[in-house]
Amino acid sequence: MRTLIAAVTLATTAALGSTAYAAPTAPISYVAPHRAAAIDTCALSSLPSQAADTLGLIHSGGPFPYKQDGTVFSNREGILPSESSGYYHEYTVITPGSPDRGARRLIGGGAKTTPAHVYYTSDHYASFCEVDENS
Repeated sequence: MRTLIAAVTLATTAALGSTAYAAPTAPISYVAPHRAAAIDTCALSSLPSQAADTLGLIHSGGPFPYKQDGTVFSNREGILPSESSGYYHEYTVITPGSPDRGARRLIGGGAKTTPAHVYYTSDHYASFCEVDENS
């Protein structure tokens, strides 16, 4: 039996090159699939006043100042919790003095006029906080 093991080891070493296989000395850890990190909560009252204006438009169904408002937000960054396509919608939070839409958005999750979750970003989707509408 030892001869057989030695022959297999020699053949394997020859096939792989001069470096013999060494078993790992530490257990291999399981890496969980990517999941969104915990998102902080922010009080609506702590956000720019335009965020409250946008939230009012969301609850009333518009009209919105930009044609992109209300379109599906795909969560490509993977920061928000994973949901099915079409769950999230984005809305512009107007930035006074900005020549374009700026970087501020509200993202509603769930029903368009009564989202179960509302997230705010001031840096065009690099970070979010979940909006507490009651504070």
